[in-house]
Amino acid sequence: MLLPRWFAEALLLLLSILACSNAAFIGVNIGTDLTNMPPPSDIVTLLKSQQITHVRLYDANSHMLKAFANTSIEVMVGVTNEEILKIGRFPSAAAAWVNKNVAAYIPSTNITAIAVGSEVLTTIPHVAPILASALNNIHKALVASNLNFKVKVSSPMSMDIMPKPFPPSTSTFSPSWNTTVYQLLQFLKNTGSFFMLNAYPYYGYTTANGIFPLDYALFKQLSPVKQIVDPNTLLHYNSMFDAMVDAAYYSMEALNFSKIPVVVTETGWPSSGGSDEAAATVANAETFNTNLIKRVLNNSGPPSQPDIPINTYIYELYNEDKRSGPVSERNWGILFPNGTSVYPLSLSGGSSSAALNGSSMFCVAKADADDDKLVDGLNWACGQGRANCAAIQPGQPCYLPNDVKSHASFAFNDYYQKMKSAGGTCDFDGTAITTTRDPSKFFSFPLIYVLQ
Repeated sequence: MLLPRWFAEALLLLLSILACSNAAFIGVNIGTDLTNMPPPSDIVTLLKSQQITHVRLYDANSHMLKAFANTSIEVMVGVTNEEILKIGRFPSAAAAWVNKNVAAYIPSTNITAIAVGSEVLTTIPHVAPILASALNNIHKALVASNLNFKVKVSSPMSMDIMPKPFPPSTSTFSPSWNTTVYQLLQFLKNTGSFFMLNAYPYYGYTTANGIFPLDYALFKQLSPVKQIVDPNTLLHYNSMFDAMVDAAYYSMEALNFSKIPVVVTETGWPSSGGSDEAAATVANAETFNTNLIKRVLNNSGPPSQPDIPINTYIYELYNEDKRSGPVSERNWGILFPNGTSVYPLSLSGGSSSAALNGSSMFCVAKADADDDKLVDGLNWACGQGRANCAAIQPGQPCYLPNDVKSHASFAFNDYYQKMKSAGGTCDFDGTAITTTRDPSKFFSFPLIYVLQ
C-alpha cells in the first residue's frame, strides 16, 4: 500500500529534524594525490586512535572501503566528476555504481553518504544540466537496494556559486545556475538530504583585498569597532566561516527553500605557500583548524539558524605533494606524506598537547632566524607571554649555552606548551617552528626544564 503523500513528506521532515538534532561532528577529507600513500589499514588505525567518526573519500576505493569495515566510522564516498555524465544518462550505470561501490560493502562498512561530483557547476559547467538526473538515478538505485534511508545523496558546491556572499542576508545563487540549483534543492528536500558546501575562509580572506581582518577568518575575537554585522538583520558574525554558511541558507531561502541543513564538506587552511601567499603559514593553519573544531563542536548553527549544527569535514588529512598549482595547493594537510604532524591538532576536541600521530611537539627557534627578532620574541615570551624564564637566568640550570637561540627556544617552548590549548601558536614573527625532535638532543638544557 502506498503511503499518503502528506505522510511521506512528514516522515522526511522528521528524519531531517532528527538528523539536525544530533551533536555536530568534525570529519576529515582523505585525498590520495601524494607520493607515498600510507596503507589503508594504517590510515584507519590513525583515525580510530583520534576518535574520528566521519571521513570523506573522493571516490569509492575498494581497499579503503574494506579497511573501514567493522569500525563504525561513517564514510562518505564520491562519484567522480568523470563518472557523472554516464550515471546521469543511464539509470543502469547508476545502479551498477551503487551495487559495486555501496551495496557490496554495507553493512560491514558504514557508508552513510554519496557526494555526486565536486564543485560541478564551477569546474565542469557543461555537466551541470545532467547533475539532477545523476542525483536522481543514484537515489533510485539506493531505493532499489533498500538503502535510501541509510545513505544520503548530495553534491558539494563551491562558494563561487554565490557571487556576493556578504552581507549573508542578501546572498543569492548566481542567476545562471538557478535552474540547476533549484533542481538540486528540490531533490534534497524530497529525499531529506543536506546541502554540501565547500567553504574556505582562507580564500575569502585572501581575495577580499583587505576588506576583512585576518582574525575574522581565523575565528579570533574582534574588537568592538571591528565586529562584522549584517546591516539588514543586525546579526553579528564572529567568523567568516559562520557568514559563509549563513550565505548558503539565505541563498536557499531566496529560492523558497528552508531548513535544508548545510554540511561543510571542505574547509581548512594551508600551512605553507609561495612568496605571494603570505597568509599560508603553520601558525595560521593551526589557529584556524583548532578554532574551527571548537566552533563546530559547540553544537550551534550560524546566526540565522542557531539550532542547526554545522557538521564539517576538514580539508585534508595529508599534504598532497603531487598536486599542481600554487605552493599552498600541496600544503592543506594536517599530516605530512610521511605521517608526521604538520602541527598539533586534536580532531575530537580534546587537548592538542600531542600531535595527531601521537608524537609530542616542541617549539624551538629556527636555525636561520634573525637574532634581533629572536630577542624580541624572547622578551615577549618572558614578559607578556608569561613564560617561566627563571631557569635561563645567570647561574640557573638552563642558562648555558648562553646564546640567544638556546634561550629563545626555551622561552618559546615554555610558552607554547602552556598556551597552545588556548590558541597559542609557535610562530614568534616567523622565528620559531614546531618539531617532534626532543630539544634536549640539540640543546644542552635538560628536557625536564623544557616541559616545566
